[in-house]
Amino acid sequence: MKEIRGTFSQLRSAASPSLRPVVDFLHKLIASLDKAYVEVVWARQEIASFGVGPKKMSQHYAYIGVHKSHLNLGFYYGTSLKDPAGLLEGSGKKLRHVKISEMAEAKSPAVESLLIQAIADRRQNQNDA
Repeated sequence: MKEIRGTFSQLRSAASPSLRPVVDFLHKLIASLDKAYVEVVWARQEIASFGVGPKKMSQHYAYIGVHKSHLNLGFYYGTSLKDPAGLLEGSGKKLRHVKISEMAEAKSPAVESLLIQAIADRRQNQNDA
């Protein structure tokens, strides 16, 4: 199956009007924490993925996924992140996510800490996956 890549504005448009400011905030937060990030948008799946290179499972560290009533801020190597606030959900081998439905959740210092860890992990281990 051929992947159809899209734009971040397409992802933003897929979110409900109440979630669009949260999508924008998370996008800006990632950009502020990683000035050299690589972004890949899968329009059909309504996911924007961020990494140190274009390879999803080895170089990406996080994604924003749009759902009807919330966003998932996902982490490809979430099981290796320290999460004292207990925000991470999921039961996969490596993948974890945080459900975000309002701006206050997105602005949590714990969310920023998870992103900082995930970025540092991929910068250090991008060739290990």
